[in-house]
Amino acid sequence: MFSRKLTRPIAVVATAIGGGAYGIFAATSSSGSGTASAATAKVIPFHRGQPSASKVVGQVPQGWSPGSGTIVTGTAANKAEAAAVAAYAGGTVNRVVLLSNGDYNVHLIGVNWPHHVFVNTDFKVIGAE
Repeated sequence: MFSRKLTRPIAVVATAIGGGAYGIFAATSSSGSGTASAATAKVIPFHRGQPSASKVVGQVPQGWSPGSGTIVTGTAANKAEAAAVAAYAGGTVNRVVLLSNGDYNVHLIGVNWPHHVFVNTDFKVIGAE
């Protein structure tokens, strides 16, 4: 009854709506939890074919490496997300990762920079890369 051509797009849409493996959080918070220097930072929009910027602002947790930590959800993740989005509006948060030192790595997509926003246990933005 259903065409194979129709089944795949429906599965893709269902995955996007359901959040996929990690969940996709809407980056719409307007909380003022970011630091003063981070709040004035600008995201660099994603443009296909243009290289990503490579810069670090503020503090990156010592010993951090991409892929480290544990993906988290819930109240703490929501607070970390709100702080990151308040400081770096324009991207979409697709996951929040709890690092071994207790800080959070809020992972932004849809922008070339920043890709990782670091938030401390007091939900203040401490750095970005």
